Amino acid sequence: MQESFVPQPYPKKPVSGSVSWKAPSNIALVKYWGKKPVQIPCNPSISLTLDACATRTHVAYGPKQNSEDHFDITFHFEGKEKPAFIPKIRTFFERIEAYLPFLKDYHFDIGSENTFPHSSGIASSASSMAALAMCLVEIEQSLTDRTDLAPDYRKASFLARLGSGSACRSIQGRIVVWGTHESTPGSSDLFGIPWDSEAHPAFHTYHDTILLIDTGQKEVSSTVGHQLMEGHSYADKRFSLAQDHLTQVQEAMRSGDLERFTTLVELEALSLHAMMMTSSPSYILMKPNTLKVIQKLREFREATDLNPCFTLDAGANVHVLYPENQKERIHQFIKDELVEYCENGGYICDRVGNGAKKLIMPSFHSVTK
Repeated sequence: MQESFVPQPYPKKPVSGSVSWKAPSNIALVKYWGKKPVQIPCNPSISLTLDACATRTHVAYGPKQNSEDHFDITFHFEGKEKPAFIPKIRTFFERIEAYLPFLKDYHFDIGSENTFPHSSGIASSASSMAALAMCLVEIEQSLTDRTDLAPDYRKASFLARLGSGSACRSIQGRIVVWGTHESTPGSSDLFGIPWDSEAHPAFHTYHDTILLIDTGQKEVSSTVGHQLMEGHSYADKRFSLAQDHLTQVQEAMRSGDLERFTTLVELEALSLHAMMMTSSPSYILMKPNTLKVIQKLREFREATDLNPCFTLDAGANVHVLYPENQKERIHQFIKDELVEYCENGGYICDRVGNGAKKLIMPSFHSVTK
């Protein structure tokens, strides 16, 4: 399968050019936690693609500054040159060079900005690597005779995964499955696939309000967290459970069963953090206010006929998920009861989006409240 992403020799070679793409972050409902080389998930996952929380990336390419056999890269983040980011991009280029053999033929000037604040608990590695992968796929298209065709989204997802695993879920689709799963035809460990057409329409317009409980540096990075799954006492059970949970979440999403969906999504979030708390060494990323928000949310749900649920990534911040037809009452509850637990009252309102989009001219704005 990987060999299918290796291109034929390019028929032409532009001297220079530039491309721009926007790619969103995503929030996993069934969590991917633990991986095998290179960027292969130990269990499948399913996610909602976000919309407002995105990275916008511009790549200009032209003649190299010298003829040496290496990657020639400059990088700017939010308008400032950031050479510290280049080693990560170089590692990414090394992993994908076999699939994009033009990477050593040009100098690449990469500029990137996020529409959400740094360290806000949004997966910026997912959105940034997805946006960069889309730019590189479009550049490759300019070297071929396929410029009148749609971008190769599957190849972009494959490439993005090699930069950041969850980035493969930010390329295309409102709902994306990544990882081999018996009940999901076409699923693969190598790229994400859209799953929109299977889901009840209610999930096509879901909302995600991200409560910024703690915007500081995480005590343990996600990279280290994945590594701690190696030899974890409960790892095999966790990987098996995720397979079952994905089947059950898909069943709930097909039927529009919001109560079942809520139960499973919250169980998955807590299972993720249980693995952190039982690793060796163990660690806790939730904060006291994380738990207070969870308790408040559950009390609100029991007292109403509404269906907000929470999920967590590898951090303290809380994603509150809810359907469009319950938006007004739930958003009012968030402002009245939950924002007080956010750091400096910070939160982000987002909703399900459609994946990466080509840009003519990037423009940037923050979505923080």
